[in-house]
Amino acid sequence: MESGSITETMAVLALQLGIILFAVKIFGKLAKRVKIPQVLGELIAGVVIGPFALGGIALPGFPQGLFTAGQGSLAVTPELYAFASIASIMLLFVSGLETDIGLFLRYSVAGGVIGIGGVLISFSAGALTGVLLFDKSFMDPLCLFLGILSTATSVGITARILSEHKKMDSPEGVTILAAAVFDDVLGIIALAIVLGIVAISGNADNAGAASSGVQTRAILVIAAKALGIWLGFTALGLVFSKRLARFLKLFKHGFDFSILALGVALILAGVFEKHGLAMIIGAYIAGLSLSRTDIAAVIQERIRGIYEFFVPVFFAVMGMMVNVREIFSPQALMFGAIYTGVAVLSKIAGCGGPAMLMGFNARGSLRIGAGMVPRGEVALIIAGIGLASGILDQQIFAAVILMTLITTLAAPPLLSATLKIAGAGTRRPVKGDDSVLLKWEFNSAAIADIVINTLLDDLRAEGFYVQMMSLDEGLSQARKDDIVLSIEETDNFITIETAGADVPFVKTLVYEVIVELHDSIQKLKDSSDPKAMKKELLNKDGRTNGDLLALVCPECTSIDLKGRTKQEIIAELVDLLAVRHKLLDRDLVLADVLDREKTMSTGMAHGIALPHGKTEGVDEMVVAVGVKKTGIDFESADGEKSRLFIMVASPKKFTGPHLQFLAAIGSVLEDTATCESVINSATPEEAVRILRKN
Repeated sequence: MESGSITETMAVLALQLGIILFAVKIFGKLAKRVKIPQVLGELIAGVVIGPFALGGIALPGFPQGLFTAGQGSLAVTPELYAFASIASIMLLFVSGLETDIGLFLRYSVAGGVIGIGGVLISFSAGALTGVLLFDKSFMDPLCLFLGILSTATSVGITARILSEHKKMDSPEGVTILAAAVFDDVLGIIALAIVLGIVAISGNADNAGAASSGVQTRAILVIAAKALGIWLGFTALGLVFSKRLARFLKLFKHGFDFSILALGVALILAGVFEKHGLAMIIGAYIAGLSLSRTDIAAVIQERIRGIYEFFVPVFFAVMGMMVNVREIFSPQALMFGAIYTGVAVLSKIAGCGGPAMLMGFNARGSLRIGAGMVPRGEVALIIAGIGLASGILDQQIFAAVILMTLITTLAAPPLLSATLKIAGAGTRRPVKGDDSVLLKWEFNSAAIADIVINTLLDDLRAEGFYVQMMSLDEGLSQARKDDIVLSIEETDNFITIETAGADVPFVKTLVYEVIVELHDSIQKLKDSSDPKAMKKELLNKDGRTNGDLLALVCPECTSIDLKGRTKQEIIAELVDLLAVRHKLLDRDLVLADVLDREKTMSTGMAHGIALPHGKTEGVDEMVVAVGVKKTGIDFESADGEKSRLFIMVASPKKFTGPHLQFLAAIGSVLEDTATCESVINSATPEEAVRILRKN
């Protein structure tokens, strides 16, 4: 599309972002349905709608396609790439927040040795692949970038597999997670050094010639400078982290100081870019600095909405930069296959080999190596930097994307296969071999949510490092010294996996959480009276809404209910909906409405009852109306028999006007004359007409 005014540019950007958001959500859901990581679906979405595929098709008003290829080596417009750059800063900021620096410094010698081994071997193997296939020197920027790209590890996928096999707190599981911390930190340091070398190696056009002239002494100076800047800022961040947290908390509200924490990451990112280092390094340091403060968890929670907006856009833009013609070219496929093989084998050898020296047997070493195989977000960010700077061309970029896809897809079955091999992974029995799974069931998912949030807060207060391995799937890990807890929330169940020796601690923890919540609930009961509050709910001056009242329909209305008890009346109302095929599961709806009724009767005043409930037995809000002129005992607020019943059922995860409807219909029925008119209606149509006209 030809360049136009800034208004036209922004209009196109708005269209592009809207389409990207729908594409990533659709492809993300499809990915989850076929049981592959959602991030791969988002990446594929970008490939499909990008300028080299559907996005390049001419449309009315867009002769070159909606997603026009960018200038030079950039395959997307500068505006979209800017969004991707901000997203990459957010990714690394959150990654830094999730990093346990204490683990990096002291947690596990085995994790450190294995992480270092994985980085050294995979970096060397990746760079040597470039040397052999492209006939370049080891210090050529292309080879250095291939080395860096080979080091990245995406531990989130590994954590999910370990959790499914109940191995999160096994010796192999703990070591993988510890090694991944070293992997991330050393990978960021290596990137800083490589970017420093590239900065003085000349531009991309004569990179080979320039890099060959870089002397050993100059390289050491560059490496020392890059490492010094990284260590200096990291040290300053850690030393002043608590002061920074106190400063941020001056802004009081959690959302305010969380946004400003992200502002710190953006400032550091800009400073690092200005000094020839990648923005993501500054963002990572900002997150790392705040990771051990008491506001780290709050920041992660508060910026999640922004994160969920930006980060899928990043993956889509990375996908858009893939030239589909190049990725299927023989050269790209051949290089991609070789590079992927090197990437897999170097991690298995680089991490598995040192594991053999740290007390693991061949079985355990293979599990650790397989767990470190998947690449992920950092590899994509570095690849984007390489492509934008001209160090990587379209073919190599496509091959790197292919490597990321294959290692991410291959890791789960590979790790699962190694975990299914019978036998311990260590030469000697160690703590963690006798892991125990503890499980608690609660009456509802809402109660389980309250319990898990309180439990994680108590663990943080005990000095544990709590890491959300998968927020969407309710998977967390808590670590302190050699105590490791794998915590998972599924529906109304909470499971905690830990070593046998730590079972008493876990049971004490859960017991204290339950006692704490019991006390809070009792205080709530003592400080409020729901029965008294119920009398104030009906108010004729309340807001009514015609769209809400339109949910009342003659087909689901009966003016002659037969039931003689509360249970029979509710069952009759449910059946009114069931015969009209408005329910997914009739029995489930009945059970959920009756459960809500057990909590406290929905009998109001003046002969009105409003039974209701949230349930998975419906996919949209539904309403049934019934009249029993003689009335029944519904435990109403004024002690009178209830004669008019309006039942509402909404999906459990429904974000629509469930409570608004209850308030609106209550306001209509507070008028005694209206209520009596409905009760004395001759037909369902007349009853509905009276309710709707108010």
